Amino acid sequence: MAVAFLTLPLLVGQTEHKVMAHMQARLGPMYAGAFHGWAQLIADGVKFAQKEDVTPRAADGPVFRLAPAVALLPYLLVLLVIPLGPGDLVGEQLDVGLFFVLAVVGVGVIAVLMAAWASANKYSLLGGLRAAAQLLGYELPFVLSAASVAMAAGTLSLPGIVAAWEPWWLLWQLPATVVFFVSGLAEIRRPPFDMPIADSELVFGYMTEYTGLRFAFFLLAEYVGIVVISALTAALFLGGWHGPWADSVGWLWMLLKTGAVAFVVIWLRVSWPRLREDQLQRLCWLVLVPLALAQLVLTAGVRVALS
Repeated sequence: MAVAFLTLPLLVGQTEHKVMAHMQARLGPMYAGAFHGWAQLIADGVKFAQKEDVTPRAADGPVFRLAPAVALLPYLLVLLVIPLGPGDLVGEQLDVGLFFVLAVVGVGVIAVLMAAWASANKYSLLGGLRAAAQLLGYELPFVLSAASVAMAAGTLSLPGIVAAWEPWWLLWQLPATVVFFVSGLAEIRRPPFDMPIADSELVFGYMTEYTGLRFAFFLLAEYVGIVVISALTAALFLGGWHGPWADSVGWLWMLLKTGAVAFVVIWLRVSWPRLREDQLQRLCWLVLVPLALAQLVLTAGVRVALS
């Protein structure tokens, strides 16, 4: 699990650099590493480690320094309960694994508010307030859509949900899939839901005052968040390890599905403009929440009809 935590985010980050470069018809960094700039992300990590770690004079020092770790830790805990394959290919089997995941992912907003308030910077504070409004709003459709698939499977255990999954769920749980994925993007503040950062308006939002490794931790938390949201989408709605020869190569199917969802996350960054704050809130409360509630009613009806 530790190896996955250290390597998968780096693979996602390197893939994002190269995919964005090809989509925008540019080369991007090509010299770090022997082939196609494969070591650029490692070089960036070394660069961040060499930079001076600056804490603003007016900042709340302990809270300011702790925020990056608080942003990163919840995703590590979530990875422990996501099943990679059938049997024992999961870090920790919990009967209430889905409940644990939803509770822990919500801790991310605390890290953002810590960074925003402790920075003593007006741009950071504005970014933190935007993040709080966004994350608290999108938490509701995020939970409701996950509750739909849990109701369909009749369990809160993530391995149990994957084991109960059937191919026809791709159709009748499709609205929940879309709601969960879109809400997950908002939870990790990825474009087009990057209003808390909005470099054209807020310098870099709640991360404005961060330098060196602390800034790198925030970036790493973003990439780990992509892995977590992609893996959860694959496990809950795309069948996880289900596929041909699942007993022997189920872990490969899970990784491929996670990678496919992560590619969509990257593609949206390149192709979709940032939503305004009013558009972002309207999408949440007038589209995603009603759609998630309608999906819950449909799931309850199907469960009653099949019982």
